[in-house]
Amino acid sequence: MTVETTLLRQDHPISRVIKGGWQLAGDHGAVDRASAIADMEAFVDAGITTFDCADIYTGVEEMIGHFIADLRRRRGSEVADRVVVHTKLVPDLGLLDRLTFDDVEAIVDRSLQRLNLEQLHLVQFYWWDMALGDPARAMEHLTALKAKGKIRHLGVTNWDVADTEQLMQAGADLVSTQVQYSLLDRRPAKALAPWAAAHNLQLLCYGTLAGGFLTENWLDQPDPGYVFENRSLVKYRLIIDEFGPWSLFQSLLSVLQLIADKHRVSLASVATRWVLDQPQVGAAIVGARYARHLPKTLQIFEFSLDNEDRALINAILAESRGPNGLVFGLEGDRTSRHGRIMKYNLNTRPDDAVLAEQAESDIESGPDAKP
Repeated sequence: MTVETTLLRQDHPISRVIKGGWQLAGDHGAVDRASAIADMEAFVDAGITTFDCADIYTGVEEMIGHFIADLRRRRGSEVADRVVVHTKLVPDLGLLDRLTFDDVEAIVDRSLQRLNLEQLHLVQFYWWDMALGDPARAMEHLTALKAKGKIRHLGVTNWDVADTEQLMQAGADLVSTQVQYSLLDRRPAKALAPWAAAHNLQLLCYGTLAGGFLTENWLDQPDPGYVFENRSLVKYRLIIDEFGPWSLFQSLLSVLQLIADKHRVSLASVATRWVLDQPQVGAAIVGARYARHLPKTLQIFEFSLDNEDRALINAILAESRGPNGLVFGLEGDRTSRHGRIMKYNLNTRPDDAVLAEQAESDIESGPDAKP
């Protein structure tokens, strides 16, 4: 078994499964920090050499930086340099109308310090509201920092074609776009994937397991409602509402389990393999916290979906009613059920409250609730 790789550019090889970092941040349940850091080495040795994080994932850049420094000290630069880190730059909503070059450079410098790197391998840019401030100017700042050698490559996250194209027309040299993409959410396939193919961008896909919903743990389970231990589960439970009723979601899990049993792999491996097989997908971001999750993660590369498998999956997907609209369109609406569970000012206020306090009754009332 060999972990698949791809090139975002000639100087930027990545593993096609990226070790995600969001689940190591706050609001995602208890994390054994020491174990999570120590177990990163097992992923690198197995061939999963690419890590995803963000300036707003509280504590995660520091964890990866601690790991890289320790790996360099114990095993040398040759091994440590195998690690490729994709971080993000997400200026706080409250700062968008007054962000300066110095502000952007300070965020980049902070990420460099946290990650123990001399150059950020990939910075993925997001701007909460394109109507506020000047996102193209902020991207110009990042381009200038790339020219200074602080950044190797630039990408974007959570945008569809129009917003991404706006930045490229302003001169941004982008190599990737990170978006939510799964069997439950196929919005990127509609316009973004074909456009990205024409512009030499690859899709880096998160949410491929929908926060754990696309695993055998949820097969034959009753609808749990909307009260969970973390925001990730709430987020993806709302996506299931868009996909179809809970019964259709269960039908999807049943088909995935049938395929998994046929290939002697996990249900999650089938769900991730499907995403990796989609046009213009460079990699899937999987939130495996610890080394004990590694064997199931590696199963993704031990089999292939055949025509019969795809036909079974497509029959279920044909019954799905959504999600519809633009990539991140539901989530980007701060008045919606999806938008009100977000935190928008995590750089300056790590304990930022979600905007959902007034919307809890809407979330709990089901898919037909109005914002």
